[in-house]
Amino acid sequence: MTIPLSILDLAPIRPGESPADSFAASVALARRAEQLGYRRVWYAEHHNMATIASSATSVLIAHVAAHTSTIRLGSGGVMLPNHSPLTIAEQFGTLESLHPGRIDLGLGRAPGSDRNTMRALRRSPASADAFPEDVLELQGYLRGQSRIAGVEATPGKGTDVPLYILGSSLFGARLAALLGLPYAFASHFAPAALTEAVALYRREFRPSTDLDEPFVIAGVNVVAADSDEEADAQFRQATRWRIRSILAPGRHLSDEETDSLVDSPAGRHVAGMLTYSAVGTPSRVGEYLTGFAAHASADELIVAHQSPSAEGRLRSAELTAKAASLTGAPAG
Repeated sequence: MTIPLSILDLAPIRPGESPADSFAASVALARRAEQLGYRRVWYAEHHNMATIASSATSVLIAHVAAHTSTIRLGSGGVMLPNHSPLTIAEQFGTLESLHPGRIDLGLGRAPGSDRNTMRALRRSPASADAFPEDVLELQGYLRGQSRIAGVEATPGKGTDVPLYILGSSLFGARLAALLGLPYAFASHFAPAALTEAVALYRREFRPSTDLDEPFVIAGVNVVAADSDEEADAQFRQATRWRIRSILAPGRHLSDEETDSLVDSPAGRHVAGMLTYSAVGTPSRVGEYLTGFAAHASADELIVAHQSPSAEGRLRSAELTAKAASLTGAPAG
């Protein structure tokens, strides 16, 4: 396959590990991705989740950027309604000033949290309604064309950090098309509307100063290993980990107890989040990703390596690069 590959690093905190362990693993994964020729690594904003360490997304990007040289790094995404557009322009303007030509800014409108955490973030449930206007305000700061008289982002003004609209529904697809921005669909955990959303985006896309033609990034889970049996076992563990973290946070369930949850309606829903998953040896993974790229009408795939351990994720990244013939390619 020849489609560009990138990585969505979920910065997991596994049982018995600390956030510091997660950050070290993120640095190691990005450094290996850079060597292997992946295009970019993105990190997602989540809050109040004991299993995810990427809550301070821009800080994590800065840390990883300081330990890499060429690979693009960014947010997949920043949940813009949690912040003022000026603050995000300043944060990502700082990142772009420190690491020119390497920073992406993917934007979502979900809370990345539960209702109580929304209150702790000082976020109103209605704040998502202003997302389109907030994107335009943010874009204005980064272009040096502020929409608020007398207010500029420093750093940020004139950096023109590239924006990406993230989504898992038709709303994001329609907005990305209207603004002429690239669109990233979260099919790695929200597969239902993938084909409909991408078709809408391509149909309604309006060329802009940012983009002449539509550009789609689609998320997909990957567990690549040296044998199909090993990959299947790792994927089962990844599915169990997700079910525990979503349906039984803070509880210590055995594998048997977790497996019993899969048969419940909630368990089937969580397992269904992993519908788009490439699992197996490089040949099996490569075949799946080629078919998925065509199914998603994607210009780029961003893969979430779901192996339960940091070592497994590194190996999965290496074998997936082999499947895609990335090794030795420039990280541009």
